[in-house]
Amino acid sequence: MQIFKVGGAVRDQLLGRAVVDIDWVVVGATPEQMRAQGFRPVGDDFPVFLHPKTGEEYALARTERKSGHGYGGFTFHTSPDVTLEDDLLRRDLTVNAMAQDDNGTIFDPYGGQADLAARVLRHVSPAFAEDPLRVLRVARFAARYAYLGFSVAPETLNLMRELSESGELAHLTAERIWQEFAHALMEDNPEVFIQVLHDCGALKALLPEVDVLFGVPQPAEHHPEIDTGVHILSVLQQCARFQHTLNIRWACLLHDLGKGTTDPQAWPRHIAHEKHGLPLIKKVNKRFKAPNECAELALLVGEYHTHAHRALELRPETLLKLLMKFDIMRRPQRFDDFISASEMDSRGRLGLEERLYPQAEYLRQAAATMRAVSVKPLLEQGLQGAELGQALNIERLLALQTYVTQARAATAN
Repeated sequence: MQIFKVGGAVRDQLLGRAVVDIDWVVVGATPEQMRAQGFRPVGDDFPVFLHPKTGEEYALARTERKSGHGYGGFTFHTSPDVTLEDDLLRRDLTVNAMAQDDNGTIFDPYGGQADLAARVLRHVSPAFAEDPLRVLRVARFAARYAYLGFSVAPETLNLMRELSESGELAHLTAERIWQEFAHALMEDNPEVFIQVLHDCGALKALLPEVDVLFGVPQPAEHHPEIDTGVHILSVLQQCARFQHTLNIRWACLLHDLGKGTTDPQAWPRHIAHEKHGLPLIKKVNKRFKAPNECAELALLVGEYHTHAHRALELRPETLLKLLMKFDIMRRPQRFDDFISASEMDSRGRLGLEERLYPQAEYLRQAAATMRAVSVKPLLEQGLQGAELGQALNIERLLALQTYVTQARAATAN
């Protein structure tokens, strides 16, 4: 029996990155031998065992054969005669196909160290094309290691393109697709994930509502980058720069879907793209089974992000309706997330990344003004029910009118 550290732990150790999870592979052992040493078996697909003390996962070396569709369509074979090289051969990328023994010796039969040095993400074998999930995984690795200069090898990108065109991606479950997107959008360069998926055709297969935005022009005076797809990438880049949460990043990814429906005869203008995008955002949320918090914010940002951009011009009545729409009394964080997403939209424009966004503070103060209106005096007057609600909204409107007047006077001075 031989035990090796494998995969990401070896890769990140060689890159000087913090190692979070460690995977172990056991060569030359049977399930019975593992149990005899106190390892506890888990999983039905292939023999994986939990270490009796550390609880870490130890998998018996295995080979695999394509037997169906999707990332689960494989038959696995384990036995003591499966070698370390056999096990590493079934892995996705050369940089993930390295192992290390207890003495620190690196086993690298497929050139992982050379590809680390060259900053290349390259598939181990043609069997890469048998697993559609690897398209998403490679795009996610590209996003994670972009800061180090990594890129996808052309031949690997070609295999990803073949997978994308084969229809295999349709066999991935919504839950698994969402999991990959959620992890990738939280990387330091989430825009690279979307770009790689676009380059290999996977974005067209999985998220055509975003893919179609590439090549759609916008008015140059507002969007110097012009291309709507490029704008989406820039907005995601700003989200990472400001370390925003997943729900904000998801909303930013989908906020301009309506621009993909504009008649080319009307380009580069996109009148009412906010309204036109709502059915598409709902469709994507449903298809991806996005969590409620992400789905709700995406819809609100899609519909009202231009309201945020025009916040300083909004009438008090419109401002009140906006605040009420977001239910800021019970869900203040959602409105703050909306403001953040709108600011990322503003900053995600070529050459305007550092432009101040005074609308953010203006809207936050407007929300604070509305929340400061007390219901107590109205209750003391004996008001209740619909009458109370109407009176409260009148008081809120008066407070917002005063706020807007004072804010505009301060700006004028």
